[in-house]
Amino acid sequence: MYDVGETNEAFGPTVYLPRVPKDGVEITAENGRLRVVGRLALAGRAGTGFAVPVSAQQKPASDPVLLYDGECGLCNRVVRFMLRVDRKGRLRFSPLQGPSGQAYLKAVGLPTEDFSTIVFVPDWAQRDRPEFQLRTEGIVAALRACGGWGTLIGGMVALAPSRWSDRCYDLISRLRFRIFGPWRACPLPKAEWAKRFID
Repeated sequence: MYDVGETNEAFGPTVYLPRVPKDGVEITAENGRLRVVGRLALAGRAGTGFAVPVSAQQKPASDPVLLYDGECGLCNRVVRFMLRVDRKGRLRFSPLQGPSGQAYLKAVGLPTEDFSTIVFVPDWAQRDRPEFQLRTEGIVAALRACGGWGTLIGGMVALAPSRWSDRCYDLISRLRFRIFGPWRACPLPKAEWAKRFID
């Protein structure tokens, strides 16, 4: 067991090791596998300090995340549409059935077996806070997070009174498998899109 010290913005957690092999060492942490790639001498501390730089993919994502029904044909088509319109790649995705989705649902007290609504989380790095949007409100927020055409479409959807739009959402949700069927997994049109999925 290694002694893990304080975290700083530049390097992430500081790990104290007696020695590190020439080619580095990998450490399993809660947010993924981190690799020690450099040495950092810390005054006043016993042992040798090694800073663990965390790459953009390994840092807890501070981007918005859309949780969706991973088995739904319509939901997956909507996700791919958002991938296309989100030119900056800001919005990320995770199926409700996946480990991250299930953990979030449990943490905020939402049903873990009801996948009839999407869940929009505005800041995944702050997902311990019960801040989320469901149904039409979540769709609008996700579209706006995409920017560009997404902002325009989201604004148009938001014009409808919520009681009407939510009724339409619920109706489509009940019929989505009859109309669109289950999702049949297939390769993403762009390989780089895979990085936009948490699970």
